[in-house]
Amino acid sequence: MSSIILLFLCIGIGMALRLSGRLPDNAHGVLNTFIIYVSLPALTLLHVRGIKLEPGLIYAIAMPWLLFAAGAAFFWSVAKAMRFTPQTTGGLMLSGGLGNTSFVGLPMIEAFYGAGGLAIGILIDQLGTYMVLSTAGIAIAGLYSSGAVSGRDIAKRVASFPPFIALIAALLLLPFEQPQWLSDTLRRLGDTLVPLALVSVGFQLRLDQLDGTKAALALGLAFKLLIGPLVLLVLYVKVLGARGDVVQIALFEAAMGPQIGAAIVAIQHGLNPPLITLLVGIGIVLSFLTLPMWWYVLQGV
Repeated sequence: MSSIILLFLCIGIGMALRLSGRLPDNAHGVLNTFIIYVSLPALTLLHVRGIKLEPGLIYAIAMPWLLFAAGAAFFWSVAKAMRFTPQTTGGLMLSGGLGNTSFVGLPMIEAFYGAGGLAIGILIDQLGTYMVLSTAGIAIAGLYSSGAVSGRDIAKRVASFPPFIALIAALLLLPFEQPQWLSDTLRRLGDTLVPLALVSVGFQLRLDQLDGTKAALALGLAFKLLIGPLVLLVLYVKVLGARGDVVQIALFEAAMGPQIGAAIVAIQHGLNPPLITLLVGIGIVLSFLTLPMWWYVLQGV
């Protein structure tokens, strides 16, 4: 219960700080930079050591890739029918096809499945969500903003992404014992993830940009919170017959609100920034209502 209270409290603090005018408009960028360069790498180094790599984890790692592919196909089809601009289409593919598997996903996993599920969540985030964003996501952003993206640029983005570097380091250090003082330090740095990330979300949430975005916004929210997770539920459970904690957590992560990192990339490429900001802000808040529903549905998996 305390984790849920913290979620809403931190978002409220972020909104209050923006309305107070005491912070610059780009304050969320500083928070996000700290999270990406410090909080997430610390959590990765801490929790990846506690997971046993096994074939069943393929369901978790594959989830973000499958969700992004399903989203790209869905939004491409809908965009043709509704005559969305390329910028709107690309923005929906990025923000509607990638879930917030770290900033919101990790605390929600801890709240509903306990700390033991965090290692699976981190693998989903690092080998799935951020790998998709750094490869297919960057390509989509370049394509729909009429920019050129080279294979070398994609490889450089992946190789220089701090949480990905931490993941590689954690895997290489698996055979070695980690001293307790280092574990304690990483845990305390990782604990900054939840409050800072949710304050950042609240700081960026604006409801005065709804005009002209309602149809695209509704479609983006519908796919991210309901249609996308349902497609994967049918695929994993009904078609492949998959069961167990890994599958439950993977599908739970699929139902998270839109990813902040994908939104940042979309905005940087000019992919309908007002729509993307609303999709992320409203989507994350609504996910607090839809995620308990998904948790209940997934109890039988």
